[in-house]
Amino acid sequence: MRALARKSVVAAVSGALLFGVPATGAAAETAAIACDDDSSGQDASFYSGPSAGYTYDEKFSAGPKIPGLPEHTPQGLAAWNDWDGAGNDLLLISAYGKDGSNAKIYGVDPSTGKTVGDVEIAETHASGIAIARGWAFVTGRNNAEGHYTIRKYELSELADALKAEGSPYVKQTGEAREVYGASFLSGDGNTLYAGKYSRDGREKMYAYGVAADGTLTTGKSFEIPKGTQGLMVTGDKFVYSTSLSRDVRSNLYVIDKGATDIDIPSTRCFRSPSMSEGIDDLGGNAYVLYESGSYQYPDARNVIENLHKAPVADL
Repeated sequence: MRALARKSVVAAVSGALLFGVPATGAAAETAAIACDDDSSGQDASFYSGPSAGYTYDEKFSAGPKIPGLPEHTPQGLAAWNDWDGAGNDLLLISAYGKDGSNAKIYGVDPSTGKTVGDVEIAETHASGIAIARGWAFVTGRNNAEGHYTIRKYELSELADALKAEGSPYVKQTGEAREVYGASFLSGDGNTLYAGKYSRDGREKMYAYGVAADGTLTTGKSFEIPKGTQGLMVTGDKFVYSTSLSRDVRSNLYVIDKGATDIDIPSTRCFRSPSMSEGIDDLGGNAYVLYESGSYQYPDARNVIENLHKAPVADL
């Protein structure tokens, strides 16, 4: 079990040093959140490469095929309830293309596993996608000052384009909104969450209120784990998907919803396969997206070409 250092450990050690008292192992142990890394070390049963761990393999199973892997690299994942007005649900996958080509949004039916359609959007890394208050939000290109931006798309236009033949081009509505970070996006009713990725340590995300016209109003910030690539918001939890590189395991952090500080006793963490990206829930299931199946990463620890799913209640 690998421990995730907490601020209380730092405070305890600092206080001990200040008063000339050595910090004890017991104090450090009780002030740490364990990240479950127990694994058989054998090949996984439903994905390629070594198992991420007993916990992950017991909870998750293979879901729909990830589209576009020979030419695009998947990044963001968003659930869209009743996307066609006929009661059908959809998973949206945002992906960037080769050599500055247009990005894509794929629509995958989780009940059949089939790709319903895809659309092209202007070039971007497309690291996040989310649906909130009738809008689709996608990470845009950094602006001239190097700041992150978020684009918005009308859901009605996106739905029509997904139903059309080929890969129609969909324009964003208005100008992209400058934000603190947009390495990942997640929607929850009338709230959009957007945060910044860091390989070096913890970062933060902001909550944005979404107006009827898609305008974003900045709300409070939240501490997020190192390497956060995706966020799923449930009724009572924030579930963060984190990864650092192609050759190491990823993590899933389960944290109380609304927690601005992740150093709380209820925080849980367990290993997942390498190169996890977006995560969202639909129909009571959590779906996790991986970029390792892309043409770019044949040497990844786990080359994953399917979404993985697990009951949200099991997390």
